[in-house]
Amino acid sequence: MIAFICPGQGSQSVGMAQDIYEQYPVAAEMLDRLDEAVDFPLLETMFGGPAETLTATENAQPALLAHSLAVASVLASEGIEAELAAGHSLGEYSALALAGVIGAENAVRLVRLRGRVMADAGSEGAGAMAAVIGLSDEDLEAAVNAVSASLVVIANYNSPGQTVISGQPEGVAAASQKATELGAKRVIPLQVSGAFHCELMKPAAEKLAAALEQFDFSDAAIPVVTNVDATAQSDAATLKDGLVRQLTQPVLWKQSIAAMVEAGVDTFVEVGAGAVLSKMLKRSGLEATILSTGSAGAVAEVIRELT
Repeated sequence: MIAFICPGQGSQSVGMAQDIYEQYPVAAEMLDRLDEAVDFPLLETMFGGPAETLTATENAQPALLAHSLAVASVLASEGIEAELAAGHSLGEYSALALAGVIGAENAVRLVRLRGRVMADAGSEGAGAMAAVIGLSDEDLEAAVNAVSASLVVIANYNSPGQTVISGQPEGVAAASQKATELGAKRVIPLQVSGAFHCELMKPAAEKLAAALEQFDFSDAAIPVVTNVDATAQSDAATLKDGLVRQLTQPVLWKQSIAAMVEAGVDTFVEVGAGAVLSKMLKRSGLEATILSTGSAGAVAEVIRELT
């Protein structure tokens, strides 16, 4: 069974999808449509940067979704289809679009808006995030729970021994110190514009909830394993609600992968930029075929492998 998994913010890079645009007409058609659907030069920013412009949350999010949908269009044209889909944080929007829950143009407009409200929430309240490497969930939860003077929570359960914390800078610093004392191999501060997936994103979640009412959602053609529950969902209302909850709740990525394996997935195709999710899966020792599609050459390899 094949699952498509879609990357989140951080996988963007200047030049992304340009070779795919040039090599695959169906991808070029998709990217041109998405470029016309948004209020900034999407393809110019993806292909030419500069990096600081592309990295801005409100630009990176539509760029990453566009890359994922371009790749998905190529795979579909070759008859490569998934039976399950999931996406890491922002990537969940890509998964919903390729599952037919929301149209491509609406999806890119929606993530443009999501990026803006997240950036606004980040500028309104100071926040920080850090990746904790080599510590069990139980020990990290103990480190977080030991901090009471300021907010800090677990934001991403990425893979065994790779977890992200989020919150007020003082809380993240205190939990980072405690995690080191408990045996973490490394704690890496992340360069982000806000404290994502925690209560500091509540203003963004409220704005997103209001905005989502303007968009029509359909039931999924293939189930999407959601970040907030790590369960396969097809109901349109449930999937829409999950997008709001996702901003303030942890990304259950490790649990989502486990749910897909339990459902029978033996092939994971990372659909979109880079190979962050693929590398994460490989490091975790997962016994499955793990493929990425970040470049035109990688897309061609996946087509050879799966057709």
